[in-house]
Amino acid sequence: MRKLIYLSVFFLFLSSVSLQAFDIDNSIGSEHTEVITSSVEMSNEADEVAHHAVPGWTVIPFVLLLLMIATGPLFYEHFWHKNYPIVAIVLASIVVLYYLFVLHNSHGPIHAMAEYIQFIALLTGLFVASGGIMISIDRKASPIVNVVLLIIGAISANLIGTTGASMLLIRPYIRLNKGRIKAYHIIFFIFIVSNVGGSLTPIGDPPLFLGFLKGVPFFWTLTHNLWPWIFGILLLSGLFYWTDVRFNKKLNLEKLEPSPEYSNKIKITGTRNFIWLGLVIGAVFLDPNVIEWVPAIHYDGQKFSFVREIIMLTVAFLSYKLASKEAIKGNEFSFEPIREVAFIFIGIFGTMMPALELVSNFASSPEGVKMISHNTLYWGTGILSGFLDNAPTYLNFVTAAMASQGGNINNINEVASYANGGVFADSILYLKSISIAAVFFGAFTYIGNGPNFMVKSIAEGVGIKMPSFFGYIIRFSIPFLIPLFVITWLIFFAFS
Repeated sequence: MRKLIYLSVFFLFLSSVSLQAFDIDNSIGSEHTEVITSSVEMSNEADEVAHHAVPGWTVIPFVLLLLMIATGPLFYEHFWHKNYPIVAIVLASIVVLYYLFVLHNSHGPIHAMAEYIQFIALLTGLFVASGGIMISIDRKASPIVNVVLLIIGAISANLIGTTGASMLLIRPYIRLNKGRIKAYHIIFFIFIVSNVGGSLTPIGDPPLFLGFLKGVPFFWTLTHNLWPWIFGILLLSGLFYWTDVRFNKKLNLEKLEPSPEYSNKIKITGTRNFIWLGLVIGAVFLDPNVIEWVPAIHYDGQKFSFVREIIMLTVAFLSYKLASKEAIKGNEFSFEPIREVAFIFIGIFGTMMPALELVSNFASSPEGVKMISHNTLYWGTGILSGFLDNAPTYLNFVTAAMASQGGNINNINEVASYANGGVFADSILYLKSISIAAVFFGAFTYIGNGPNFMVKSIAEGVGIKMPSFFGYIIRFSIPFLIPLFVITWLIFFAFS
């Protein structure tokens, strides 16, 4: 409770300082305006005049937070688990206060706050709603069964999002492998279900949804990302199968205990929560930038959503109160995973503002524009998506790519034309390289995409020993993901 009070005080303080500029406007027929994003738009010369440039040292709190996330559970575990909410809030507050009172820039903090509220409302709604659905698979765990479940998760990610699919399937996946589950089972789940799987629709992953809101046609991702998706899923599934087969032989379960009888049936408890889950997914589309009659908060010429966030949080409350007690108990449901994600990502959203701004400023500079190609967009978007939130990273690079060719991301018709080839040379290849990189590279660290940290927390909550931040990168990302990134680049981008 004490830590939740800290969280409330932080938001009340930020709101009292910065939200005075807001004006709630429920009028119908307003012009289509910019999607909420922390990116610094290259064409907005007024902002450049109004706000001082951010100095390079302001990325120190972000780097410090990443180092503490990486080293805390290893070297000062007791302090970290007790105080990480305070650490995250303090570091975020340092950057926010510097923006407000030194740079006199309320634009960045307000965007970061709005983006965080969207992020945590969606994750909370999906996490709680799926927590009331218990899927029991009564069959013997095997490498092939695990692969099938992971592929089902990858397909589902495009229908209910990587977060929805992850929260729905991680618990039955863990129960299926009870007695034999290891860290690599969870890591590959993060790779396939929580990230790469969501490449085919705007619902699949937040970066693609932002692109859709900006004007990228809904089925563009299915048309252009299909073959990289198939390749990525097959490669990762093959690597997992090889790893699981090796472990299965080593474990030799038959010699350890007699094999029980299995009915090979699937039982679902708490099916009513699928309705709640559907409401959360449906609410995603209630964006005032697309649907003009949706009430919005207007600030600085932009519309900020609040209706869908209220719906999502209300659904989270009701879906928990009305959930099947058997499902809640069977899932060993706890609010600790979403609590941990909420506090950690306060720090990430608050401290990463300077990093995103510096990247955006360089990309829009003459030197940056000269460097832009589909190859630099792929690796630039990818590397930063692994360590920053991949949604604003995606939008920053799309902004830079369009501007380098004379396009404007704030013009929905130009974005649609850009996505379809229009009058911009190589625009489809540019957008495809950014889209694939943002989604694929989100798996590179625990913080690359929202579901990663939550899946880790759920696994640790049931006693699975997960690798540290650096352990995840060294033991799994480098040997398994780097080959995926390089081969994907060579096949689909390098020689295009």
